Amino acid sequence: MPANDLPTTLDSDTCTDHSPVIEGKLGNSFAEIDWQAPWLSHIVQLHYLSNSIEHLSRPSQQNSLSESDSLDEQHVNASDINTPDTIANVLKTAMQQQANHLDQPLPQTKPTHNQTPQTLQFVSQNALPEGEAYEHFIGTTGNIPTRDNLHDLFNGSIWLTFPKTKAMLNYYHMLEIAKQGISERRGRVRDTITVFDENGAVLVTADPNIGEELVDFNWQASLVTPRDKWDDPTQPDDSAQAAVYIFGHALLEQLLRPRKPLCAHSIVIHVTQSFFTLPLAERIRFLDDKVAEYMDTLLSKDDVTPRQLAPLPILGVPHFWAENAAPDFYEDSYVFRSGRRQKNEK
Repeated sequence: MPANDLPTTLDSDTCTDHSPVIEGKLGNSFAEIDWQAPWLSHIVQLHYLSNSIEHLSRPSQQNSLSESDSLDEQHVNASDINTPDTIANVLKTAMQQQANHLDQPLPQTKPTHNQTPQTLQFVSQNALPEGEAYEHFIGTTGNIPTRDNLHDLFNGSIWLTFPKTKAMLNYYHMLEIAKQGISERRGRVRDTITVFDENGAVLVTADPNIGEELVDFNWQASLVTPRDKWDDPTQPDDSAQAAVYIFGHALLEQLLRPRKPLCAHSIVIHVTQSFFTLPLAERIRFLDDKVAEYMDTLLSKDDVTPRQLAPLPILGVPHFWAENAAPDFYEDSYVFRSGRRQKNEK
């Protein structure tokens, strides 16, 4: 994967030269977000999101950003953002800014059957008709219902970061809804989608052994011994050979209060060493394509189940948590379980 084979895209902070005024006020819970946390470093539009959310959750906020952050009028129509749907408007503006800077159209849904692609957009939760499935509404309209809460903020941030993968997951929801309708039993395909969508993580590695050992629950061989091969989100290293990027928005919400037992459900994407020489934004652009392809293959299998997603204690990822610099961090058998490895050894 030569670097010059990848499309150039913007860095996560490129879109922050001009920030719009967003009306509204958010609760104190939004002020708890540590935007410098290593597991948030890959989020596209991170700087814009952090500035906007911190502004809107200030106790004495003035409903306006600094003059240096004002947005050119042609980029945002004030009538579009002066509503109580604060998070929807922040995400809507972030998506539009990203498209403007890339000089590309907004991302679209992946249509099923004879449908046409729909342009993705964040809208008020009130736009979702009573009785209509959330996923069906997105698939047929492109509108993503969004509430003013942390869960939907993180969900929206993943739509911004991995739009093709999110659209692919929604596509498979639509296929299953068409087959089975809406019921309390989602079935194996939709269960797998939901687990990854809410709690997923992507291990990217140029060392196949790291991925194999992780899937086999060999924590020493995947996380401890090759620690010097793991990328540090705060100091990216061209010579790194492994990194984890969180996909699950519920997992991001849980990480507001990090706990050692928190466990992601991961997939492994194999890359060449040149991946780690790329700017972060190009890594993410490439990964969105690759993860969408991976999930397309996985979800099309008749025997797909959530068990095909590999457990990963997320605070065990090197450089994600200061305490894991000590090898004995991984000796907690309640968190770092033997799992499949023990079964295979019998």
